[in-house]
Amino acid sequence: MKKVINILLSSIYYLYFGLLLIVFHPIQVFCFHVLGRRAHQTSVAILNLLIVAGWYLTGSSVSFAPYKGLSAHRPIIFIANHSSMFDIPPMIWFLRKYVPIFVSKIELGKGIPSISYNLRRSGAALINRKDPKQAMTAIDTMGAFITTHTFSAVIFPEGTRSKTGEMKSFAVGGVSALLRSTKNALVVPIAIENTRKFNPKGVFPLVAFTKMKWTMLDPIEPTDLSAEEIVRKAEIAIRKVVEPNSLS
Repeated sequence: MKKVINILLSSIYYLYFGLLLIVFHPIQVFCFHVLGRRAHQTSVAILNLLIVAGWYLTGSSVSFAPYKGLSAHRPIIFIANHSSMFDIPPMIWFLRKYVPIFVSKIELGKGIPSISYNLRRSGAALINRKDPKQAMTAIDTMGAFITTHTFSAVIFPEGTRSKTGEMKSFAVGGVSALLRSTKNALVVPIAIENTRKFNPKGVFPLVAFTKMKWTMLDPIEPTDLSAEEIVRKAEIAIRKVVEPNSLS
């Protein structure tokens, strides 16, 4: 019975999701070219709010625990664990005050209505994982961009999503490049829980009645810390929330 419910509710959600992407693609284009970057950012935030709201069609829920008092007047590098494509929409909506720009694989920059357009226009670092030089150049460009505009960066140091839901070790390279190119940035870890449980078999079907949670953790001031030390501190802080038993 649960499998039938999952298939039914997932079908309803994906119909809704597809319509959102189709409707918001021309809205984004109009906002970017006619109304400007801020209007485009607002349209993207609203799109992702509606994507997250659609998860309630499956009986699932989302909670986001912010870190109180975090300033939006300096660049921020958000570091998070990564186990699902569903990690991203709540971050775009709930972090909209900080204008999050993502480090993403280059393949996502083409072919997906709304999503690919936003990645190309937002200033995201679209990286080719097989070409380290290109990846570092893209991240350096993004770091300079968010420094100029006082935006934020979001990076998943695990790289590819975990297929098991268990965290992989965090790689240092991308974070190191962001720290080098983003001036006066603060580092903030975010722990993401249960998104893999929402789509354990891939895209379809989703698992109804999943409770997902995003938690902003204590900021890390990069001063006098190496990139390796910063990444290690972020990984440990996230593991304490996501996999507390792995540290015992």
